[in-house]
Amino acid sequence: MNSPTASRPRGLPLWNAPAVGFEQPFEMLEACHERVLRMLALLDRLRVHLQTKGCDDSARQAARDILRYFDQAAPLHHEDEELHVFPPLLEQGDAQTVALVQRLQREHGLMSADWALARRPLLDMAEGRSQGFGAADEEVFERFAACYASHVENEERLAYPQARGLLPEATQAAMGREMAVRRGADLSRG
Repeated sequence: MNSPTASRPRGLPLWNAPAVGFEQPFEMLEACHERVLRMLALLDRLRVHLQTKGCDDSARQAARDILRYFDQAAPLHHEDEELHVFPPLLEQGDAQTVALVQRLQREHGLMSADWALARRPLLDMAEGRSQGFGAADEEVFERFAACYASHVENEERLAYPQARGLLPEATQAAMGREMAVRRGADLSRG
């Protein structure tokens, strides 16, 4: 398969995130957050690009990249948190921590619902059925991005450090292996 940047039209580049392995599951989760924020930045650049240059191959490729990330990687990331990060915090956290985790869980649902709304105009653009976004689309994009930004900050500042402190190294190693297996990684190599 070609590298993502080799065949990408110029104009709306993606950044490469640093490589992190599953043997460091919390670092992997943080790297996923970095990619989320980069995809949201790409969405912002796409919106500006449409206003300044119109819908072209670069715009359609950006829409495809955003779709691929939020259709594939983001749901796996949320599942990682629901399976591995949130349970120990709900079981062992104080009332404030439990309330935070419950809010983060609700936000997963809100982001999923907003993604369902944001997905359609991006898909229409990626497949050449649309040349731009309407006001309602723009509102959904804004809400989706704002929720994700706040969500990422709360997880990295509060939830991850607490969960990391509760989970022994062996449990974190098992967490990383499970995350890798769910993504189809071959753990027998390396």
